[in-house]
Amino acid sequence: MIAVEYHADLKEVQSDAQLAALLGETAQTAPFDRLAWWRGLATHCGVTPLLAVARQGDAAAVLPLSVMAGQLGALSTWYTFRWKPIVSPGSDASVLLEALARDIAKRAGRIVLSGVPDEGGEASDLKRAFQNAQWLVFSEACDKNHILHVNGRTYAEYLSGRPGPLRTTLKRKASKVRCEVYTGFDAAAWAAYESIYSQSWKPIEGSPAFLRAFAEDEGAAGRLRLAVAFAGDRAVAAQLWTVEGGTAFIHKLAHTEESKPLSPGTSLSAALFEHAIDRDKVSHVDFGTGDDGYKRDWMEAMRLRYRLEMVRPERPRNWPVLAKRFLSRLAATAKHG
Repeated sequence: MIAVEYHADLKEVQSDAQLAALLGETAQTAPFDRLAWWRGLATHCGVTPLLAVARQGDAAAVLPLSVMAGQLGALSTWYTFRWKPIVSPGSDASVLLEALARDIAKRAGRIVLSGVPDEGGEASDLKRAFQNAQWLVFSEACDKNHILHVNGRTYAEYLSGRPGPLRTTLKRKASKVRCEVYTGFDAAAWAAYESIYSQSWKPIEGSPAFLRAFAEDEGAAGRLRLAVAFAGDRAVAAQLWTVEGGTAFIHKLAHTEESKPLSPGTSLSAALFEHAIDRDKVSHVDFGTGDDGYKRDWMEAMRLRYRLEMVRPERPRNWPVLAKRFLSRLAATAKHG
């Protein structure tokens, strides 16, 4: 017997022993998979959470969803590297996910999930579960994730394999700046980060309050790696990383426009890669989403992220969506025919 339930109150989830354990720091070793991350999004980023949960004895599967106008989506924002269902170890994921897919049809006729990985079969499992539950599922690659597999190398060994122009820049510019790496939250360093970000090419920060709260929590847990580069006494570049479960996650990076000739971001990245590889002994470095050229300089592998759109074909409000999909497919067929 599989029981399906929904939780809009994340405090309620925290008080549930089974779910609190499944979604806590011990079970989940990436920030995006934890209840604390979703609480932060709900508090600071204006998302409306709805956790869909299927249970069968000690087994559980969670779809962290958000409520949007007329549909459901992934419980994520621009800060989230990737989104996936959370399933307790040893559970039959296919059975639990299909039960969720069937029950969710009572609540929504369209679900859009972006940033879904498939290296662990997550996107494929979701597609199969929803198709078995009589949903139409459209799947397409929507983003790229650049990652480094350290494979036991030291930082020096890793650096020797970087592109020549990058190594040349480091040799010429490294002495121009001083890099400090903070492994706990430091208010002055955070103020420097915010000042640098405001002077950079980056767009306006989506939710500074969320990011600071996240950095404070990660600092308290010993997972924060906040680095600042100084030219003389001026803070000119900053990066926010976290480290856990053998992976270093690169969340944010920025430098002031006026410091660009010094290449402070390159020197700061080098300092953090050295710290993560030689001191933290990570196995992987995850550069999040995006296909920027500078990410390819530091990373060696790429993984796709997928957008899944699940639609109930019997719902009239979905017919325009399906018509648009059908016409696009006809146009693509004609183009390649």
